[in-house]
Amino acid sequence: MVSLKKAGTDIRRYSEQLSHDGFKQVFDHIDQFKIKNGVDKLGLDKFINQCAIMAAGTGAISGSGGVLTMVIGMPVDVLNLITQQFRVTMAIMYHNRGSYQMGFEEFMKLVAISFKVETGVALTKTMMEGIAEKIILNLGVRTAERLVPVVGAVIGGTTNYLFIKRMAKSVKELHDEPLVLQVS
Repeated sequence: MVSLKKAGTDIRRYSEQLSHDGFKQVFDHIDQFKIKNGVDKLGLDKFINQCAIMAAGTGAISGSGGVLTMVIGMPVDVLNLITQQFRVTMAIMYHNRGSYQMGFEEFMKLVAISFKVETGVALTKTMMEGIAEKIILNLGVRTAERLVPVVGAVIGGTTNYLFIKRMAKSVKELHDEPLVLQVS
């Protein structure tokens, strides 16, 4: 049996690793022009749905074979989930602003707000760790159920799909009212 204290420590350690350079690396590998083209071609809602399906795919794969695929597939699943969340956020920002290019700091502030993480004027380590922790906790909620083959695939895929859809709704709601960010 895994202790709650150890699980909390593991989540914090993984959150710190992810927040240091992980988010920036994911952001830098996303082609913002392709997102613009995807939204222009499919429309925002179909683009969001496509991202949710892509997230569901790795969730299903990581949960399909029980412990073995979960252990091997979980890092890939986390990376893909973050990538799809970033793509959805960029798509919504493009759709609402008409401009598809944005900097990392501006983008992460909007991601933090969509996760309801406290933000200040500057992008901080604490803010980045808060975002990472929210993502990891969301995945961890269904980890035990992913240990059962087949059932785990359904749970993993469904969890990821719904996560992307909920986050898209949250980001869309942010843009119902004008949002002014100060980037230092």
